[in-house]
Amino acid sequence: MKTILVTCAIIQFDDKVLAVQRSKNMKLPLKWEFAGGKIEEGETEVECIKREILEELNIKIEIKEKLTPVTHEYPDFKIKLIPFTAEYITGKLILKEHSDFILVNKRKLINLDWAEADIPILKEYLEL
Repeated sequence: MKTILVTCAIIQFDDKVLAVQRSKNMKLPLKWEFAGGKIEEGETEVECIKREILEELNIKIEIKEKLTPVTHEYPDFKIKLIPFTAEYITGKLILKEHSDFILVNKRKLINLDWAEADIPILKEYLEL
């Protein structure tokens, strides 16, 4: 099974953190995740995450730190999720693919029903 390379961003808006909910039509419907997407050919990880966040959420971010990548095998696909912490810079948040979003205190993130690949990333982030 080929591994899909995907970046994601833990985006801070002042003292709150953004989580997005997958739509009913996506794989892993209605699970929460950190926004991001697939790396395109010839693109760096940082270029990818900035492009994906702009495309999916209509906002610009500043990358702060790379966290530990996670490889996770779902029943029908396998991903390597490459996480970054980031700060919101500018733009009006508009969901293009997801069904919902939440801005919450970092400690409340654990209460959401996360996509499995995001859980180790969330745990690492909570220890920072």
